[in-house]
Amino acid sequence: MNETYFQKGFGLKSEVGPVLARTYPSAAIERLKGLGYEAGAGGLHFKLAKEFGFCYGVDRAVDYAYQTRRQFPDRRVFLSGEIIHNPDVNQRLSNMGIQILAQSKDPAERFREVTSRDVVILPAFGVSVPELELLKSKHCVLVDTTCGSVLNVWKKVHYYAKDGYTVIIHGKKHHEETHATASQALTHEGGQYLCVRDVAETELVCDFIRGKIGGAELMSKFREAASDDFDPDVHLQRIGLANQTTMLMSETLKVQETLRRAMVDRYGEAGLESHFRAFDTICSATQERQDAVLEMLDAGGLDLMVVIGGYNSSNTQALARMCAPRVTTYYVDSPQCVTDAGIRHHVIGTPGEVLAPGWLPAGDVRIGITAGASTPDSVVGDTIERILALRGQTAADLTQAAPIEEGSQSFA
Repeated sequence: MNETYFQKGFGLKSEVGPVLARTYPSAAIERLKGLGYEAGAGGLHFKLAKEFGFCYGVDRAVDYAYQTRRQFPDRRVFLSGEIIHNPDVNQRLSNMGIQILAQSKDPAERFREVTSRDVVILPAFGVSVPELELLKSKHCVLVDTTCGSVLNVWKKVHYYAKDGYTVIIHGKKHHEETHATASQALTHEGGQYLCVRDVAETELVCDFIRGKIGGAELMSKFREAASDDFDPDVHLQRIGLANQTTMLMSETLKVQETLRRAMVDRYGEAGLESHFRAFDTICSATQERQDAVLEMLDAGGLDLMVVIGGYNSSNTQALARMCAPRVTTYYVDSPQCVTDAGIRHHVIGTPGEVLAPGWLPAGDVRIGITAGASTPDSVVGDTIERILALRGQTAADLTQAAPIEEGSQSFA
């Protein structure tokens, strides 16, 4: 095989399909869907979000990883970081002999082991330009599973950078996708970037734009979140907003409006177009899952929400952040979090997990269920099964239930 770069798999979908079909679907989920996304057993009433779990980009990335292992059974196969942020999926790939490489600021150190005989899978988040160039120089086989939504953001970043606009990225500065996106801006002469995590950090940038703070004060907060030679006095005159695709849409819109107002204050409405650009680059799957959760919350009637997904999954975190202010929320990363002793869950903004012993009240309980775009149905279904087991029930016992009515929602 002479080709060394693949973006469309190896035509082995029919071979890996049965394996994936045995691994990631869930009979419990299919039963819930068949009962209209709401069903009950043993006093537990489950309401499943209309959009949840695996998105197309994640499904594609996992499919390509399985195809890669089958295509190259006798070669070492590496993953450039987690393929997606889900512990179950990554562990299954590790069990197949795919080695997940640790993060490192130094591409040479990160890919030191890789030789021309090896295969490297690039994750759905993509990799930075320096990492990709180093891997290409090693002449190893590359299987690129970068999500189409991420590629769409990169196109916008190139559009900004080549026109002389500094790229402002709404995202987490240490996230793999943000690193990769930021590196795209630097491929253009004079390209610059600055990463803002939230509205509060955006306000600091706006304080500089309005002349309330100086460049030195700003950079004391953003040195690790900006390009190496970033100069606020030069590089915040023309800005273009992009975002990590899995951020909370409502927050991205606030970031956009906050920056827009500051640029209007600085340059006036007439000068806005030549100083500020913005495009919606939240991926459609992320938005659909957020919309589905918002619909559930607005309908009311839930006693608690269970949000399922990796703790380092930005889109799952966004779902938990939407739910927590409105209803008691438990964010779990695996079915094993549900135990007889209570539920181990993660509270956004705190480290690790905490145990909630009395999380499931006696009597009738109305439970909302959702999951991030990197969470397979099997994990969601097994979590529901373990909750049902606390009442001596299984998914087979689920029956049609009257829709949850408004007016009984409990607030955290």
